[in-house]
Amino acid sequence: MNIKNFFTKKIIISIIIVSAVFLVYCQVFSFEFVSYDDQNYIPYTAKELSLKNISEAFLSINYANWHPLTWLSLMFDYNLYGTNAGGYHITNLIWHIINTLLLFFLLGRMTGATYRSAFVAVLFALHPLHVESVAWVTERKDVLSTMFWLLTMWAYVLYSEKPGVLRYFPVLVFLFLV
Repeated sequence: MNIKNFFTKKIIISIIIVSAVFLVYCQVFSFEFVSYDDQNYIPYTAKELSLKNISEAFLSINYANWHPLTWLSLMFDYNLYGTNAGGYHITNLIWHIINTLLLFFLLGRMTGATYRSAFVAVLFALHPLHVESVAWVTERKDVLSTMFWLLTMWAYVLYSEKPGVLRYFPVLVFLFLV
C-alpha cells in the first residue's frame, strides 16, 4: 500500500468516526445545565479571561477541587457562549471527538492495526460511560484529563521509539496536566 492510500484510508475512517460520534451526541446542543453541580461551577467560572481570573483559577480550591484547566476552559466557554448551556455541551463534544481521534491514531501507531484501532476508538466514543462526560458540563474535567492522558501515552510512544531526555520531557509535562 502506498503512502497516499494509507493516509486516505485513515482520513476516511476518521470522518466516519467523527460522523458517528456527532450523530449519537448531537442532541446535547439543546441540553440545559445539570442541576447537580453545574449551578455551582458555571457562576464561579462566569468571568472574563483576565490575568486576575486566570491566576485565581490556579490558586484557588473550590468545591474541594483544584483543577485549574477545567476552570479555565469553562471561563473560555463563558466568554464564547455566555450562559447558553448548549455551547458548553458542544465544547465537551468537541473534546470527546478529539479524544476519540487521539485514541484511534495512538493505537494505530502502537499496533499498526488500523481497523482494530478504529473499532476500539468507536467503542470508546460510543460507550455509555462517556455520555456523562459530554452531557454534563462540569464533567469537562473528564474529557480534559483523558486528552492529557492520551497525549502522555503518545509522548511516551515517541520516547520509547528513540529514548532521550528531550523526548521524555513532554511525557512529564502531559502527565502533570492529567
